[in-house]
Amino acid sequence: MQNKIGVPVVIILVLFVIYMTFESIKPFEEVIQEIETDTEEVFLEEQLETNYEAENFSLFLPAEFEVEEESISNLILKKENQTYILFYNALETATSRLNFEAASQMESPLLLTSFSDDERFGYIKIAQLEEKEYQLEIGVGGVKITTISEKNRLENDALEMMQMANSIAYTDN
Repeated sequence: MQNKIGVPVVIILVLFVIYMTFESIKPFEEVIQEIETDTEEVFLEEQLETNYEAENFSLFLPAEFEVEEESISNLILKKENQTYILFYNALETATSRLNFEAASQMESPLLLTSFSDDERFGYIKIAQLEEKEYQLEIGVGGVKITTISEKNRLENDALEMMQMANSIAYTDN
């Protein structure tokens, strides 16, 4: 009886290892293309309900994210051992291109693309810092979130960051 159960489990594990091996050797250009497509999809989705209230705004904060520090225009976020910096400018509208224009000044990013609809303007920028480190920047209007990411985390980081940037709800003070 144990052999009948053990063989399928071993086969499933071997197939999983093979799949993960192929996923990890996926061409980086393909990874970048998937990140661009998936990030645009998140941008176009309906705004997530906020679950964190800051002094001047509220936002959706994905699970595992913690606010380490808060100031008038910044949040320093942590997820495991990774730091994310969220900058918000309440003077800029959701259609502002200011952060995108600043991001456009960098020479030769691996990816710099923008998305827009009738009410918002967003973008993503990925730049290589070192062999396995990438600067990831996501923006929507006057909101910009940056982090340093590794290749295997880039897509997930981009999606979570776009969810946060997309969810900012300004409060009147």
